[in-house]
Amino acid sequence: MSDVSNWDPVAVSEIIDSLRDVAGALLPILHAIQDSQGYIPEDSVAMIASALHQTSAEIHGVISFYHHFRTAKPGNHIVQICRAEACQARGARVLEHHAKTSLKLDYHGTTADQEFTLEPVYCLGNCTNGPNVQIDDEIIARVSPEKFDQLLDQKTTYIVELK
Repeated sequence: MSDVSNWDPVAVSEIIDSLRDVAGALLPILHAIQDSQGYIPEDSVAMIASALHQTSAEIHGVISFYHHFRTAKPGNHIVQICRAEACQARGARVLEHHAKTSLKLDYHGTTADQEFTLEPVYCLGNCTNGPNVQIDDEIIARVSPEKFDQLLDQKTTYIVELK
């Protein structure tokens, strides 16, 4: 199945060409593609495999091993909930349940309006202030279900105001 309409194969090719000779090139290539495209497009896997003289299965194995990489286009905002023990001890499980229920999806899912993608993360390094979430690149501490709703409302309101 081709996903050419959702990504820029020229940009991906340039990334691969610029990093293919770096020692341990696969991870830098995957990170650069995800930074550029927002995810690792399925059709880019064969390009990577060919450039690195590996099989597509080997590339898929690395992509699926690391929770950081995604293979589908994410929503406009990436919402990550910390699942580490310290955050769980401070209420992260309740927050997880609330987030999944209010967004009507499970981890690795994206809302129907393409606004939010929900992902687990296993430590945000802010353990004493849990439960923590990261929305896009911002870590937010002591997130209750009510605060979670307010944070998402702020993101949605901001998008509506821009339109």
